[in-house]
Amino acid sequence: MTWSILARDEQGHFGMAIASRFFAVGSLCLHARRGVGVLSTQALMNPLYGPAALDHLGHGHTAAQAIASVVAGDAGREHRQIHVLPAKGPCASHTGAQCIDWCGHLAFKHVSVAGNMLAGPEVLEATAQAFLASAGRPLAERLLAAMDAGQVAGGDKRGKQSAALKIQADEDYLQLDLRVDDHPDPLPELRRLYEKSLERFQPFLTCLPGRTRPAGVTDRAQIETVIEQFHLLLEKNDNPA
Repeated sequence: MTWSILARDEQGHFGMAIASRFFAVGSLCLHARRGVGVLSTQALMNPLYGPAALDHLGHGHTAAQAIASVVAGDAGREHRQIHVLPAKGPCASHTGAQCIDWCGHLAFKHVSVAGNMLAGPEVLEATAQAFLASAGRPLAERLLAAMDAGQVAGGDKRGKQSAALKIQADEDYLQLDLRVDDHPDPLPELRRLYEKSLERFQPFLTCLPGRTRPAGVTDRAQIETVIEQFHLLLEKNDNPA
């Protein structure tokens, strides 16, 4: 019922994006844990796969071992699809025999793409290639470009309804958590939300309490300075000398 992309960058940050002809696909499918890994459980998803597989990764298991462990005790596993990208090592996937065509998985060194009930394998291929071709851009923007390419290639063969984008960086909470739960064209709306988040939300988040700043920034003038500096850096990156 969906397709998704999982990615990690050189800083050890993770990104996830997903789209589907299903309500609120971002609510139960995507799971992440700082320094451990990310995954998506889809098709007739089992939300319990998320915490269980991340626990296995946290105990040093490989992505393949984590998947084998969580699907072993699930009588519905042939209706499930899961792919996992750990902090280190290769990704892995499981696509049950009862998942609806087209369904499958593509694996790269730092990227995993999987989907089911798709227009065809070209959806995953376009998604992956667009991500790989956008090296050097912010992780969130690369994921958005990847999903746009997958949609152009056909996307979910039933149509469009929801999409989500999540970034797991250096904190135990998500750096970015955007969802479009019900929309006639969810991916452009997801991009609009991302662009809106750049105005104040993303720089404000860097002022919140975190692992290296227990109290965060509470001086409102200083917060405004952080926001201003954030936009100066954005402008510089968009218009290099």
